[in-house]
Amino acid sequence: MPPEFCSVPPEIVAPAANETLELALGSQVVLNCTVRWAISEHCEPVPTWTKDGQWLGSESRQDSTWLGQNASERLLATVLQVNLTHNADFGVFACWVSNATASFTLRREEVAGHVSAVLAALLVLSLLVLLAGLYIRCRLSVLLWYRNHYGELEMNDGKLYDAYVSHATAPDDRKFVHFIVKPQLENRYGYKLYLDEQNIMPNAEPSADLIMNVSRCRRLIVVLSVAYLEQDWCNSSFREGLWRLLELSKKPIFIVFESQYREITHPAISLLKQHRSAVTLLVWRAGSMTPSSDFWKELCLALPRKVAFRRTMGDPQTQLQEDKAPMLILHSSYLDSRGDPHPDGDLGLRGCAFRNPLPPRICGPGGPTALATGTVEDTQLKDSHRSEIDISDLGSRNYGARTDFYCLVTEDDI
Repeated sequence: MPPEFCSVPPEIVAPAANETLELALGSQVVLNCTVRWAISEHCEPVPTWTKDGQWLGSESRQDSTWLGQNASERLLATVLQVNLTHNADFGVFACWVSNATASFTLRREEVAGHVSAVLAALLVLSLLVLLAGLYIRCRLSVLLWYRNHYGELEMNDGKLYDAYVSHATAPDDRKFVHFIVKPQLENRYGYKLYLDEQNIMPNAEPSADLIMNVSRCRRLIVVLSVAYLEQDWCNSSFREGLWRLLELSKKPIFIVFESQYREITHPAISLLKQHRSAVTLLVWRAGSMTPSSDFWKELCLALPRKVAFRRTMGDPQTQLQEDKAPMLILHSSYLDSRGDPHPDGDLGLRGCAFRNPLPPRICGPGGPTALATGTVEDTQLKDSHRSEIDISDLGSRNYGARTDFYCLVTEDDI
């Protein structure tokens, strides 16, 4: 039925404005409408509710009236309870108190479907797996690129070699070092290696040669093969020897082979696994032969950063110090740098380092005269070769900035 009107419309206390509520299907909501009017009006307003313009009965509402604080006004609160069990239960509910009204708009909350949630979860999981795969595959390449561009330079430190390589005298070890490690590091990455196949720990103490040679190298590489582990210091005092190596070199590099890494229970392998933070332990696997394998990337990360100097030849330290001594010119025109291969690996030049001798002369009639003439020509040719080496300014050169010197001695001098 229509509400009873007052001459002055009551003031709506709650809600302050028309409210819009989004609720889920199957929920329950209580709508509260409170009004206030003056007692002098002499009217008794009756609250009523409508839904979408249709009057509702008083079964689901509760009304209460009380006096205000100054006893000159009255307040009325009407509460409507709504059960949202069907889609038809949603709509616009209006509270009428005399000639004042307030409305509540109830809308159904949109619930995301299970299919969309499952697809979103699968998409996020696939993205995480992709990122993890890229991290595993490209981590070493990114670290190597960053080191080569922004890593610390180790120059002008008086070192002659980038790495000291210690290996056993077994044929397999020699082939691995001379035919795989040395060509890859020197030819591909430009490192300079010092190879040594002697026992570095005789009597469980570093040898004098080891101390001297390691001091001239920036890193220490030990090829820890089965033959290498048969040395006395590896079997009896590897722990003490490891501490000595840590004192001589910065984070030494140990190369082990996959078969012995998994199968051989040698105390040295177990000790290296326990001290991974102090050493660099690399495993040579079946696929490590590939130049782009992770083995070479990890090995280059453990070695010092190399700097490429364009339009220069020789040792970068020599070039920076402007030393132009003829002995230190690597690619001189009067030296023949082609060496014959050695069956044990790349062991350097063998035979005469100068140009090949002239072909023998065949003496005809007047042999002595021809021989004498040939001797004079040979002498002139040798003099012309010597003139190519300019040593006139050796006394005026400044060697004060040199950090390494070359000393040529013979066995008799020693």
